[in-house]
This record gives sequence, structure tokens and C-alpha cells, in this order.
Amino acid sequence: MTRSSAGRPVSRGSSSPSGSAATASSTRPPPGATSRSGCSTASRRSTSRCSTRVGSTDRALRPKPLPTPSDPVKIADVRVVLADIPVKRPHKMSFTTLEAVNFAFVRIETADGLVGWGEAACLGGPTWSEESSESVALTIERYIAPWLVGRDATRIEALGREMAKRVQGNPFARAAVEMALWDLNGRALGAPVHRLLGGRVRESVPLSWSLAVESPEAEIAEARAKVALGHRIFKIKTAAHPVAHDVERVRRLREAVGPEVSLRVDANQGWDRATALQAIRALEPYRLDFVEQPVPRWDGEGMAEIARAVTVPVMADESCCSTHDALAIARRGGVSILALKLTKSAGILGTMAIARIAEAAGMSCYVGCMIETSLGTAAYLQVALAAAPVTWGCELFGPLLLAGDVVRRPVQYADGAILALEGPGLGVEMDETRLKEWSRAR
Repeated sequence: MTRSSAGRPVSRGSSSPSGSAATASSTRPPPGATSRSGCSTASRRSTSRCSTRVGSTDRALRPKPLPTPSDPVKIADVRVVLADIPVKRPHKMSFTTLEAVNFAFVRIETADGLVGWGEAACLGGPTWSEESSESVALTIERYIAPWLVGRDATRIEALGREMAKRVQGNPFARAAVEMALWDLNGRALGAPVHRLLGGRVRESVPLSWSLAVESPEAEIAEARAKVALGHRIFKIKTAAHPVAHDVERVRRLREAVGPEVSLRVDANQGWDRATALQAIRALEPYRLDFVEQPVPRWDGEGMAEIARAVTVPVMADESCCSTHDALAIARRGGVSILALKLTKSAGILGTMAIARIAEAAGMSCYVGCMIETSLGTAAYLQVALAAAPVTWGCELFGPLLLAGDVVRRPVQYADGAILALEGPGLGVEMDETRLKEWSRAR
């Protein structure tokens, strides 16, 4: 853990621009009108000075002054805490079997003592992306924190652009910092982040539960238990076994949960083009909502070709990390759904921009996850609530799968959905005592 500090902000005065003579005459109050100083126009003509005393009645009637730009909210301290939190059961994907999630938590404090938190979750090291929690911490501490201290925390867009110039790539590190800035600004304004993004367009977001269990019998039992709790959407992790094995898993799950439950499949880049076509066509009878990232992230042409060749919608995840990716996918056609993730897209601003591109191109969106705690989940939820194209729900199940959390009151779920947060900032309160239980050295 490192610490960087700076002094308190210096108050700045405000000045008014001077206009032309024509402008001045057009805005001069009529005779007898009261100026902001409490003096009438007539009294200014007859006296050189006017008393600044104003009675209580006059003060109540006087118009409130227009708001002026506030002083900068200067960043005084940036810290990173590493932590590992186990999952309640192994989570098997095409590229790894997850036993614990590795986290880098970012704490940003202003000179006035206001604090915001951010989070980057990594799946067993640099497996899903090139970043690990250790690299996130190093990038922030060595290359971001030194210049971030002393900057105005309210300028999220400008700071994000500066980060992108100073730190090429590393979207997880940049996202964690930006997340903390959003949390800090929401708290300063007493508003949830989704309100700063334009307000929520939905009250809750349907939740998809990911089935990634080694045993098919255990997988079916887990699905049935979740259905009993109100879950109606399941995503099945595939491509860790032969196609025939995955098809049989889906067949048995469809039989177990019935026709009214939504099923999706996620290959996590695990198939090549030929295998993907074989698998998706074999899965078509089981009425899947979509197939996620069937081929490697670099094979955009292949994914578009597959999407045009099958009846099941295809969703891009690992191949859609930036606005440039989203635009390229839209131009190729075929793919009809984009998965949104804050950390792969360097934060909330980048993620919202991708959602807008999707909407303009006639595509829809789904909010994925990296199995975050309630802190990161709350940040993802702000986007899920505010982004209109998110019509496929979300998989913000991290707090339900993790063996522990780092907030005082976790995010809430009901009837197979995650509920809106209305508290300031990200809407959850960090519990540093609980964080210490999971934190570790470098």
C-alpha cells in the first residue's frame, strides 16, 4: 500500500466578462428596479453610495444569485489495496477453473476528506485479460497516482482522457480509478451515479445466473434451487469439454427447468469457426437466447460469419472492449448483442459510449461481470440502470457467488433481479474492516 498526498485547494475568486455597450444597455434594469446590491436605479443616479444593509423582507424577496463554478475538488490521496476472496464453489470456464477472485481496490480521498472507492476484479490472474490485480496496483501507484494527486476530481472526462494518454491499454486499472471518481462525485452531490448518467430507465435488472459446475448432476441441482428462489435466466459455460458433452448438458438443463426459463451459452472464445458452427446448430433445438463469444476475440470476421449462418443470436464480449471494437462489429453485421463490462472498457464513460453505438446500430446490450464484490457490482449496476439498450438483463451475481464481501450492506436481489440503488455515489458503503479480512501483501 502506498500513499501520495497534496495540499488543500486554494479558493478562487470569480470574475464577470465585460460586454459591449449595446449589450450593457439591453440588460440595464428599468427605472425603479432593484439591483443585486439592493439599490434602485433612481437611487444610483442621485447618490454615489448605497447602503448595503438589507432588511429581512428585502432579503427574502431578492432573487438568488446564479450559481458560479465551484472551487476544484482536489485529489489528495490515492491508495490501492489487494485482496483475494474465494468463491463458494469452483467456477469452471473454458480457460480456467476459478477458486478465488483477485481484487485491486482503489481509494481516492480529496483534500476536504471526501472518499470514493473503485474496484478491478481479475479471474485468477491475467487469464481473461492481460491484467492481473498486481499489475493493476502497480500501474495505478507508479503511473497514475503521482500525476492524479492535486487534480480536480470533478473532471472525470478530462482525467480519463489524460489517463488514456499516460497509460496505454490497462483498462482494468483505469476503470478502477474512474469508478472511484464517480463514487466520489456522486457522494459530493448527494446523488446516485445513475442520476449523473441521465437517470435510470428501469427499476431493476433481470439477473442471469452462470452455471459453471463440473458435475452435470450438481449443475441441474443448482439450477433447480435457483429457480425455486425466483431465478428465470441461466447462462451455461461451455467449450471446456467436447461439443457433444455441452449439448447433452444443455438438453438436460432444458428438461430440468422447463420451457419458460431462459437459457444462454457462453463459450469464452473456446471454439474455432467450424466447431462453433457445429455446436450452435446442435444447440438450436433448445431455444437459446444467445451464444456468447463463440470464437477468439481477434476473429471478428469469423464471428460475423457464424452469426449470419445460425438462427441463435450471437453476442460479442471479449471482442468488444472499446468504442472502436463496437463500431467495427456494427459495420461487419451479423452480431446483434454487445456485452458491457466496465473494466474491459476502462470505466463507466467508455461503457456508456459502447451502449450508444449499439443502440445507433440497432443492436442490444447485456451487462456482464468479472465476479465483483458489491462495490464493483454497484458500479456495473449504475450502467445497467441508465443504459436504455440493456434489454437482455445482466449477470451481476458476484456477491452471491463470493464467500465474502467488502461493504456494510450488500446489493439486494429479489424475484430473479438485482434492485436499483439510490444511495449517493455507487450506492454502497465500503467497510474497511471487512476489506482487511481479505487483503494481502503484494
